[in-house]
Amino acid sequence: MNSVGLILEGGGMRCAFTAGVLDFFQEQELWFSSIYGVSAGACQACSYVCHQPGRGIRVWKNYLNDKRFCSVSSLIRTGDLFNARFNYDTIPRELDPVDQAAFDPKEVQFKAVVTNLHTGQAEYLPIRDILDDMAAIQATASLPLVSRPVIIGGERYLDGGVADPIPLEKAQADGNRKNVLILTQAPDYQKEPNEALPLLTLRYGRYPAFMKTMRLRHIRYNDTLRLIRAEQRQGTAFVIQPDHKPEIGRIEKDPAKLEKLYQIGYEKARALYPALLSFLD
Repeated sequence: MNSVGLILEGGGMRCAFTAGVLDFFQEQELWFSSIYGVSAGACQACSYVCHQPGRGIRVWKNYLNDKRFCSVSSLIRTGDLFNARFNYDTIPRELDPVDQAAFDPKEVQFKAVVTNLHTGQAEYLPIRDILDDMAAIQATASLPLVSRPVIIGGERYLDGGVADPIPLEKAQADGNRKNVLILTQAPDYQKEPNEALPLLTLRYGRYPAFMKTMRLRHIRYNDTLRLIRAEQRQGTAFVIQPDHKPEIGRIEKDPAKLEKLYQIGYEKARALYPALLSFLD
């Protein structure tokens, strides 16, 4: 779908909501040619661009209680709460493979948003092959304090949500006149200053640009929310988000809660579908 961007906010396992929306889109054969994925939003986008409905939520439900997937023991042994080899190699290649053949990078421009640890700036890494470019997916989902930086091309990257949590301005700069945004917080959400700044300073104090970005993160996020509302009033942004605060955190161990949020996303997309078609027309 030319000149319309699809923007997927992160939020850890709150992105079960995103999985529901994307699966509804797949059922309706609604595809976007320009996709921006942040953190877990990028992880869910992999199943969408590979035309694999059900895969995104299935992976989380099947493995969320597997210590190889996410565990303190993994954090202690590897430096990653979400085990990198298991999540970004074993699952997509062996246990629940992505259908790389179904993803055509000539038709879909898929970008993973990452934060450069040295510059503190957002970068938008193109995904041309899901498996070959899996390091970019890992990087955008690498949460500070509980993940090792991911090295790509000699640069160190962490969670894209630090520098650009909702990349609407980037989508507009790329020429998308309209944008559909899947957000994972309720409409009344406002981000507060990060309470973990003292710990972050201890860990990343030698990266002053990154820490400046981290300190200003809540301001950028709330400014972007105001931009989104302005674009909605102008008819150039369409938002799909939960009506109420999701009842799960960034890391969830209850598959029933994930399934419930997935269904909320699916039903929200179905309810808004007529209005979305009018927006896209």
